[in-house]
Amino acid sequence: MKAWRVHETGEPGTVMRLSDIPDPEPGPGQLLLRVLAAAVNFPDALLCRGQYQVRPPLPFTPGVEICGEILALGEGARGTVGARVLAQPPLPAGGFAERTVVDARTVLPAPEPLDDAQAAALHIGYQTGWFGLHRRARLQPGETLLVHAAAGGVGSAAVQLGKAAGATVIGVTGGPEKARAARALGCDLVLDRHGDDIVAAVKEATGGRGADVVYDPVGGDAYTWSTKCVAFEGRIVVVGFASGTIPAAALNHALVKNYSILGLHWGLYNTKDPAAVRACHDELTKLAAQGAVRPLVSERVPLTGAADAVQRVADGRTTGRVVVIPGEETTR
Repeated sequence: MKAWRVHETGEPGTVMRLSDIPDPEPGPGQLLLRVLAAAVNFPDALLCRGQYQVRPPLPFTPGVEICGEILALGEGARGTVGARVLAQPPLPAGGFAERTVVDARTVLPAPEPLDDAQAAALHIGYQTGWFGLHRRARLQPGETLLVHAAAGGVGSAAVQLGKAAGATVIGVTGGPEKARAARALGCDLVLDRHGDDIVAAVKEATGGRGADVVYDPVGGDAYTWSTKCVAFEGRIVVVGFASGTIPAAALNHALVKNYSILGLHWGLYNTKDPAAVRACHDELTKLAAQGAVRPLVSERVPLTGAADAVQRVADGRTTGRVVVIPGEETTR
């Protein structure tokens, strides 16, 4: 079968190589899946660079989020051949391939209202958004939510989930194209970090109060702006550092302004509280059925385009989600 392999760390566009490798076989408790769609995530780029918290042995196949069809069951595994499921393939055998194997206990049913690409993009980004906004920040109806990188893969999910929760959503983007996408997602106000004074605009929009909840997958300057426009008893959810700069929190500032800094590593819930992950999936499935959330899939690329797609996500040159569709011959 065809699969992308990383034999040495570096930039995704350079180190990812499309190879022919043997078809995988499901072991005890595993499912063999045909990959219907694999969403590109920023961690895929970090894995290629050797900068992610998990460092799989070389060579490995990136791709941490897929929608797949069950082809076969390993001994003791539960599942239905032909069923469409969401899965996170365990590395080093990720999802940028024609087939992969996963732990049967971890798969979730793909929501019926979503096509393969949308379903693949629902899992990590929306689970991260839901846990960040609801479990960590306890977002309430009527509050103001500030979302950085609002047109990106993680940010776009937070925008939709914030609107579904009854919040007023302010989105920060970079450039006119991403601003248009953020407005289409439902942002009540969109700010361009290239030209707008983010702090002043947020304060003006909130009557001087500031944002009750800030969702920050960017770090760097975005975090600094957040501390200056977060409300009294506000909550800043630290999701990631797409800017490449990890800020140092000034705890004296958090003290004098009475705001909270909340870390979110969603992957830990898979082991710490898997029941909560499944409950979250049930809620997201309901929201998808209602039309309240629908992943913004801006590009669908064939398997041959995966390396370029990961590189563009790494460089911040994409809007919404880019999804790899094995078997597709055309892009977009």
